[in-house]
Amino acid sequence: MQQNYHRESVNYFWITIGSLLFCAGLNLFIVPVGLYNGGTVGVSQIIRTLLQSRLDLPTGFDIAGILNLLLNLPLLVLAFRQFGRPLFLKTVYSVLTQTAFFSFLPIPAVPILPDRLTACIIGGLLAGAGVGLTLRAGGSGGGNDIIGLYMAKKHESFSVGRMTLIINGIIYFICALLFELPTALYSIIYSAVCALVTDHFHLQNINMNVQIFTKDPELYQVILQQLGRGVTYWKAVGGYTETDTYVIITVISKYEIAPLRQMLLEKDPNAFMIMSEGPDVFGNFEKRL
Repeated sequence: MQQNYHRESVNYFWITIGSLLFCAGLNLFIVPVGLYNGGTVGVSQIIRTLLQSRLDLPTGFDIAGILNLLLNLPLLVLAFRQFGRPLFLKTVYSVLTQTAFFSFLPIPAVPILPDRLTACIIGGLLAGAGVGLTLRAGGSGGGNDIIGLYMAKKHESFSVGRMTLIINGIIYFICALLFELPTALYSIIYSAVCALVTDHFHLQNINMNVQIFTKDPELYQVILQQLGRGVTYWKAVGGYTETDTYVIITVISKYEIAPLRQMLLEKDPNAFMIMSEGPDVFGNFEKRL
């Protein structure tokens, strides 16, 4: 119980850091040069801009965070129904922290990086890292993340970053109609950088082929029972020692490497493991999010 509480506390800490990085990337680098995020955040920013042109909104307070919270309410219902209580609670926490950071993190009156391309890259790196950390901690930032997780669960060809690019493409087309074309084009560059960094951090998107060589004939049971992954194993003979060895092969996500290593240390510290990243997998492989 104490260990689970500590693990969840660490996850919520990283979700907070992820929300801060995401909002910092936008408020410090993207918004000052007149560019837009995608998803519900981008829609909120577009609505904010339209309202600013017609209403006298208070300075020093960005209502995009509040608008994003309102747009996320129906998506939070989807998160609760499809992904259960843990991800739902973390998503609610992430959306609330994003709302706070968006509202109170100051937007520089003069851009820190006036060059739009440079701002796209730096802002995309920060925002993508923030989204990736949030997903890695078992939560989501709402909006595109929930839709991306849902599609990745239903279709193996989808990832959160890829789904984000599709949705953002539609939003930036609308952005090009409402504003000038360069604004939409630079926003697309930012979105692409953000999506690539997100998928790099989101380890569940990366498959790992694992081969384990052990003298413990029951080691495969640990993988079956504790990781819930299928395995294939056979009996072999060591070329140097001429003694019986068991070869176990399985495919897991990169996120599961750490618990697998811990299992091996506890069950057979002398086991030999070979890992290769990014194999193409066909057939009955469960993509866990």
